[in-house]
Amino acid sequence: MPQMMPLNWLMLFIYFITTLMLFNTMNYFMMNKFIDFKKLNLNTKITSWKW
Repeated sequence: MPQMMPLNWLMLFIYFITTLMLFNTMNYFMMNKFIDFKKLNLNTKITSWKW
C-alpha cells in the first residue's frame, strides 16, 4: 500500500506492544486474588445417572 509508506512502522509496532503490555498488566493487577471462600455459596447437586 503506497499510501501508508511514510508511516514509521517501528513506532507503530512499539505503540501497539506498549498498549498490549499496559492492558495485560492492568488486568493482572486489578484482579482480586484473595477470594473469601466463606462468602462463596457452593451448592452442588449430586445426580446419579442411571443409564
